[in-house]
Amino acid sequence: MAFQSRKYFDQMNVLEVDQKLLKEVEALGFSRARAARALHCSGNANLEDAINWIIDHENDADIDEMPLIVANIEIESQPEIESLQPEIESPQPDNTTKEVEKKAQEIRDRVHQRKEEEKKGEKELERDREKERIRVGRELLEAKRISEENERKRYLATKKAEKQEEKRAREKVRRKIEADKVERRRQLGLPLENPTTVNSSNPTVQEKKNPLLVMTITKAEHMSECLRSLRRNYKGEDARVRRAFQTLLIYVGNVIKNPNEEKYRKIRLGNPLFQERVGSLKGGTEFLELCGFEKTEGADFLYLPSDKVDMAQLNSAASIISSALTNPFFGLLSV
Repeated sequence: MAFQSRKYFDQMNVLEVDQKLLKEVEALGFSRARAARALHCSGNANLEDAINWIIDHENDADIDEMPLIVANIEIESQPEIESLQPEIESPQPDNTTKEVEKKAQEIRDRVHQRKEEEKKGEKELERDREKERIRVGRELLEAKRISEENERKRYLATKKAEKQEEKRAREKVRRKIEADKVERRRQLGLPLENPTTVNSSNPTVQEKKNPLLVMTITKAEHMSECLRSLRRNYKGEDARVRRAFQTLLIYVGNVIKNPNEEKYRKIRLGNPLFQERVGSLKGGTEFLELCGFEKTEGADFLYLPSDKVDMAQLNSAASIISSALTNPFFGLLSV
């Protein structure tokens, strides 16, 4: 029977509370149900903790459900449990004195003040967090602005360096072209000074001009322009243009080395190799004609008669071709 009573007791909603504290809480105007739950959940520590628990849980749905109340007693049988039943009923609250009501109000005020301080602290913490977010955002924006400014400066510095490098390259090409002109004039036996810079203080003395030399200079310029035109016509096909220049240099060089050998002075136009490298390019055959080669009557060959071999002219042509091969800007920049 005792075992059955203990099992029945365990199945019931039983709270163990301090009877003295229970009366003190009830004296403050709270129902026995709320007072019992508050003392049990706050560990029967003290009156203030119980009041705080009631205020924090006053909206709980089961706060007014009446539990069984046990005050540190051992239950041995069902009749003993039933004898506790009168203790469960909530009596009508006693009339509290003004002193008790004042004490209860002080407790409520302290709890309310504590909650207000907690809310205030949370608001201040949130404001601090918002300030921190704003500060971090500003720092990120400033870092981004500095990064973009540095990137812009690097870009401008790179463009400036590229322009300076391009200027130096153009100046180098210009000097190379001038040197080529001086070398051609030297090979042709002409004065190295530019005629436009010769002192003309004595206008009555006129330099005698050699018609043959004037004609040779004009043809050399025509050769250069022919190669420049070929380079411009096939811009973007550097390998093909370079192969054409190399083939032309071989033809001219063979004649210079072996002027008496007819096989080097005769080129078959139908030769597939010649057509692929020179004949199919506009300006290739024209350059050889400027060197003295002539088309035969049947237009099957380019032939350079032995009596028309001009070594100075061929040397000038070879120099022009060499310059075109070594100068990467040949025909691409205006002279």
